[in-house]
Amino acid sequence: MRALSFAAGLSFAARAAGLALTAQAAGLLFAAQAAGAGELRIDWIERQVTPPPVLSNMQARPEDLGRAGAALALADISTTGKFTGQSYRITDTVVPPEAEFLPAARAALGAGARVLVVRAPAEDLLALADLPEAKGALILNTAAPEDALRGPGCRANVLHTLPSYAMRADALAQFIVTKRWTRLALIAGTHPEDTAFAAALRASLTKFGLALAGEKTWAYDADMRRAAAAEVPLFTQDLPAHDLLLVADEPGDFARYVAYNTWEPRLLAGSEGAKPVGWAGVVEQNGAAQLQNRFREATGREMRAEDYAAWAAVAALGEAVTRAGTTEPAGLRAWLLSDAARIGGFLGRPLSFRPWDGQMRQPIPIVTERAVVALAPFEGFLHATNELDTLGPDRPETLCQAFGDPE
Repeated sequence: MRALSFAAGLSFAARAAGLALTAQAAGLLFAAQAAGAGELRIDWIERQVTPPPVLSNMQARPEDLGRAGAALALADISTTGKFTGQSYRITDTVVPPEAEFLPAARAALGAGARVLVVRAPAEDLLALADLPEAKGALILNTAAPEDALRGPGCRANVLHTLPSYAMRADALAQFIVTKRWTRLALIAGTHPEDTAFAAALRASLTKFGLALAGEKTWAYDADMRRAAAAEVPLFTQDLPAHDLLLVADEPGDFARYVAYNTWEPRLLAGSEGAKPVGWAGVVEQNGAAQLQNRFREATGREMRAEDYAAWAAVAALGEAVTRAGTTEPAGLRAWLLSDAARIGGFLGRPLSFRPWDGQMRQPIPIVTERAVVALAPFEGFLHATNELDTLGPDRPETLCQAFGDPE
């Protein structure tokens, strides 16, 4: 793990900006001294997964996906900890694809893991959360976007920093409404992730008063690198008239070959084109550029949504330790789910967690490969308490029972 130093190489302007934080740092120091210093052990639990085969491997998944974001956040909160008298460390448990996940998770819990940042598929995450040893633990999910984890399958000891499918779909639906695109079509792949995202898109379109004119399932096994110009026009020829073509292709299999090959020239959105994401390398407003630069310096690559989710999880824990004055899982969870929680996330609004399902509230950037097109939620989509709760299931809509009545 490569450690970062905020002091190294600071420009004059950055030093001046740092002086402006003196009063805040002094306040944090006073709060930490009053509460008592301590060390927080954070356990990184990762289940490595062999990705499904796709048509192109030009954008291979980084080996440190997610973990690199956690490393950067550890450097951030450790710098703050020097002022507040707190310290942090990350202990790694990485389970290869061919190994059993639960024995490794049990071993980590047996060795003292109580605050876990997890990168694992939904089934492994739930199996971990249901272990008797994990009953009093605090688990932060950084990799599983399934809506059921925030709904009927929610667990009281699990919080989520990766946006759900529903949050991303709601952001895109709001964007479509603002653009007044009413004629829509959908192409969905056959991977489980495609099916889940397509279902979220349909639900979001209904939620915001939109409807699909037609949809098709992509089940081609031909090599689109060679056949796209011939196959895609024929595949899209019989779609009803539409202004925007939605695509659900979460592994990045076929949608890149749909662009510019449709029968009618149409914009794309969803998994390709205008994409609703938790984070992307093109996000640079609201101070995000400095986070991006530090991540590139540390890793030599762009920060992805999974990296940001891990960064946000560790950053939230650091803020909770400072503000709540405890390293105990119950105290950290209580603060994170409280109205007092406000976590800086470089997205223009503070991050916090919904007390009815444990999902982190955050704006959703809608991006292309080269720019941020928009940032949801959009003006006009009002909410009684927090406009971020227009993205994903709101309190009256939640199917999560494990958190009890949050009122």
